[in-house]
Amino acid sequence: MQITEPARQIDVVRETDVLVVGSGPGGLAAALASARAGVETTLLERYGCFGGNMTQVGVEGLAWYRHPATIDSEGIGPEFESRAIGMGAALPEPQSISHALDAELFKYVADVLVQEAGIAPMLHRTCVAPIVEGGSIRGVIVESKAGREAILAKRVIDATGDADIAFRCGAPTHKTAREEMMAASVMFAMCGVDKARFIAGVQADPQTYADWGGNGEWDIETGGKEDAMFSPFLRKPFRQALEAGLLPPTLSTIAGTWGTVSDQGDLTYLNLVAIAGIDGTDPDDLTRGEIEGRWQAVMAVAALKRFMPGCEDAKLRNFGMTLGVRDTRKIDAAYNLTETDVREQARFDDSIGIFPEFIDGYGILILPTTGRYFHVPYRAMLPRGIGNLLVAGRAIGGDRVSHAAVRNMMCCAVSGQGAGAAAAVSVKSGQPLDALDIGAVQAELRRQGARIA
Repeated sequence: MQITEPARQIDVVRETDVLVVGSGPGGLAAALASARAGVETTLLERYGCFGGNMTQVGVEGLAWYRHPATIDSEGIGPEFESRAIGMGAALPEPQSISHALDAELFKYVADVLVQEAGIAPMLHRTCVAPIVEGGSIRGVIVESKAGREAILAKRVIDATGDADIAFRCGAPTHKTAREEMMAASVMFAMCGVDKARFIAGVQADPQTYADWGGNGEWDIETGGKEDAMFSPFLRKPFRQALEAGLLPPTLSTIAGTWGTVSDQGDLTYLNLVAIAGIDGTDPDDLTRGEIEGRWQAVMAVAALKRFMPGCEDAKLRNFGMTLGVRDTRKIDAAYNLTETDVREQARFDDSIGIFPEFIDGYGILILPTTGRYFHVPYRAMLPRGIGNLLVAGRAIGGDRVSHAAVRNMMCCAVSGQGAGAAAAVSVKSGQPLDALDIGAVQAELRRQGARIA
């Protein structure tokens, strides 16, 4: 059965040079780059804070892959980390030479970054449809407490993570089959942990990346060099809980990593719950994932209280605001990255940034400990068949293994900064996005501190 929605007039509430839809690492970086390049920029977000995965989901390890020999990205992504450190919103990360963000306080850090750049913030508005005329996007329609509104823009950046705007514009996209998608996660944190006893327990039984695999539920392929490296990995407390009957046999998949433990007893960035078969573009799947994930997280807390030293008197502090989704749609871009590109240090004339050889997903873990890195090309953000639109973040064009690299938050910031700079140069020059002077974009990115070669 279907109904017909009556036609209606919609008020245009804003006109802007560049509109960024979605404010995760890619969208926030895109808006900052666009505004810093000197064009009017609007940042649209469906929730009440900016930051996406970093704040709403609670993925605090922005650069947990970083080691002494890593040649890392430069520009706005590392700025997220440095600003968080300077504003007391980060703690040293246990397995790398990086800092983990404080997801709650980073909401305020993001506010400050947006306000400093002069970006027009538009929170609590959900994009429901693009406005397309003559094969080009002209803006979007949003829904909010104010009802239905329109926002017009000269250039639009899709930073939804799911290529929602590109897909609804009719641009070609593809999506991993549900049964092959990387699992979704409910992140959570605990408080009341005895830090000294917890760290002593970790040191008494140190875990490595080799311990990630071999549990009969999921396995991991490494390059070999990762196997003996320390990892803040937890599985044994959950095995003990299963044996004791505290956890039902269906929860044999609970395992994963912890992020930081503060002097105040906050154990954060608990990435222990992985739920398979969740399509992040299906609201019924998302509903099931949220409810199932919170139940599993509560079970995980009970197991840690019983079997992890220092957690005896701890309790749940908070869940992430929303489910963490790792892959859904990707665009068919002017150039689609390949496994060879991310494994073999690809170089591109239209590079808009670099990212180290870090692959994490689909059962592969390669850490950037040898100084290898690849270029992220501008063309991977350029969807086919629709004008005035760029895509930033994990939905850029590529295959399965390249996605396991570019989906990582720092690389999302790389593509975001590239998209923001490109959109601004396009507005100022009047050049279309598919015929842009890449040299001018690269010059703007260098001015903003990004490394492109």
